[in-house]
Order: sequence, then C-alpha cells, then structure tokens
Amino acid sequence: MLLLCLAAVLTALAGAAPAFGTSPIDEKKAEAQQVYGEIIQLDQSLSAADEQINLANIRLANVEAEQKVNRHELIVARRNLGRSRKLIMKRLVSLYTATQPTTLDLILGSTSLNDLMTRIDNADRLSREDSLVVHQVESFKAAVVQHAGELKDERAYARRLVARRQAVRQSVADRLSERQRLLTSIKGEISTLEAQAAARQLLMAKEAQARIDLAQAQQAQQVQDTVVGATASAPEGVTVDPSSPFGSQVVSIAMSYIGTPYVWGGAAPGGFDCSGLVMYSFEQLGVSLPHSSYAMWDYGVPVPYDQLQPGDLVFFDGLGHVGLYIGGGEFVNAPYTGAFVRVDSLTSGWAAANYVGARRIT
Repeated sequence: MLLLCLAAVLTALAGAAPAFGTSPIDEKKAEAQQVYGEIIQLDQSLSAADEQINLANIRLANVEAEQKVNRHELIVARRNLGRSRKLIMKRLVSLYTATQPTTLDLILGSTSLNDLMTRIDNADRLSREDSLVVHQVESFKAAVVQHAGELKDERAYARRLVARRQAVRQSVADRLSERQRLLTSIKGEISTLEAQAAARQLLMAKEAQARIDLAQAQQAQQVQDTVVGATASAPEGVTVDPSSPFGSQVVSIAMSYIGTPYVWGGAAPGGFDCSGLVMYSFEQLGVSLPHSSYAMWDYGVPVPYDQLQPGDLVFFDGLGHVGLYIGGGEFVNAPYTGAFVRVDSLTSGWAAANYVGARRIT
C-alpha cells in the first residue's frame, strides 16, 4: 500500500513532458521517478531473494530430518549387529564346550538314511543362516554409514546455499536502503527547489503587477494622444501597432490565478491549460476567443517582438503553446501537467528558443 501511494505521488510529480524544456525541478522529479522505479525492482528482487532463502531452508530442513532418521537407523543397525554377533558367539561356545554329536554319532543315531541326511542338512543350514544374518546386518550397517556420509555432505552444501542466498538478500536490501535514502534526499531537494521557485514567482508577480499598475496609469494619461485606427505613425516614421484596450486589465485577471494547477482542457478557476487561461481572462472582459492556441493565432493583429505590450498573446512551439505578455520580458501562462499558472521569462531558456510570434487583440 505504501509503495502504491508513493507511486501516485511520484506520478503526479513527474507529470507530462513539460512545455518549457527541462528545469532543475523537472530534472529532479525525473530522477526521483527513475529512483522510484529502481526501488520497485529492488523490492521485487528482495521478495524473490526471500523465497530463495525459504527454498534453501526447506532443503536444509529435509536433509537434517533425513540425518535424524539415519542416526536412528545406525543405532538400530549397531544394536542388531551386536545381538547377532552375541548369538553366534553363544552358539560357538556351545559348540566347543557342550558335547556335540559327531558325524559318527549322527550315523549311529539315525534310524534310516533319510533321517541321517536330514540331521546333517539341519546342522549345515543352521550354520549358513547364522552367517547370512550377520552378513545382512553388516551390509545394512554399511549402507547406513555410507548414507550418513552423503547426508553430511548434502547438509554442508545446503548450509552454504542458505548462506549464499542470505548474502544475496543482504546485498539487495542494502541497495534498496541506499535507493530509499536517495529518494528521500531528492524529494527534499525538490521541496527546496519548489520553495525557491515559489518565492521567485511571488517576487516576479509583485514586480509584474507594479509594472501593470504603472502602465495603466501611463495609459490613462496618454489616452488622448492615442491614434485610433489600424496603425499610427511615430515621430521617427516607424509604423507601430495600435495599443490594446484590454492589455493591463487582461493581464491583471490572468495574474490573479497564479498558483492555479494546470488541467488539460481546463478553462475555469479550478484549473487551466495554456489556451484556457488566455480564453478565460479575455472572456471576463467580454472578448470571445477560441479554446485553442492554434486558432488564437488567427485573432487580433501581429506584433513585432520589440513592440510587445502587456496583454499581447505570445506563441511558442509551433503555436502549440500560448501565454500573455505582462511586460519586462515576462509572460504569464499555464505551462504543463503537474505545474501551476506562473510567470516565465520570454528572453531566455525554452521560451526564447521556441518563440513564434505575438498577436494583439484590439
């Protein structure tokens, strides 16, 4: 359960491929995701190592159980051999101390030829059976002793096998602990980087808002000097685009949603995607724009890079991404899954490398 929860957290951290390249936070999140994948594999390896140890222990237990049986069989074999030898010894003693019938006695004591043959055969059979019993008991004892030696070797091998399996498990466990410590460290670095990024975002937002307020004040003072129409001539004879009546206002609206999570297809305060944020911000001013960065390119008028003003739509990545210029070389946007509405620099990094152009809604 803990691993599943951690997987969900890291998946959320990783998110989709960022629209702004690889930031330090993105790199750390990708590293965390990679380390977590290694932890999952090591955890599975640890479980497999445990089962290998269990199997080796079962093998060792079986050998030790066989050894116990073998020891009992050896005791029985020795006891039986001792008894059979004692019995034969008694018979030998009797043979040499008691008066035993000689062959002549057997002949003279026989009532017939058949009786004679029976007496001789019985005496011979008794001797053979004694020898056979001793041989069988000795053979059984020899087999038990040989098996005991084999079991001793097998037990030694089984113990070595258990030791090897335990060594493998310990190695995996050590590696798992190291990866878990690394993941904890990376998560701490991510938290630090995110806190630093949040602080930078707050500072950038305050500076941007200050510029917006200043721009609004200047616009109010210069409104009578503004030329109404498609274009106007500057004193130097340079053609410029008309100012947008929505610039500072639409930027203020978009800036008020900094920190809102990115939601694919989102166009409401609960979550925005890139075009959803731009569309919603203009919608609050009565301006209808499509929910598509590609379609937005066909609205308004084009604006040269050096004449950007707050409220201009800035496009990136082959029109695959859009944001609102806020002045000072910065723009507000909803970047990608796992991120939040934020302010980014237009003059460096991914945005500068993938800038397409700008449009002004007039």
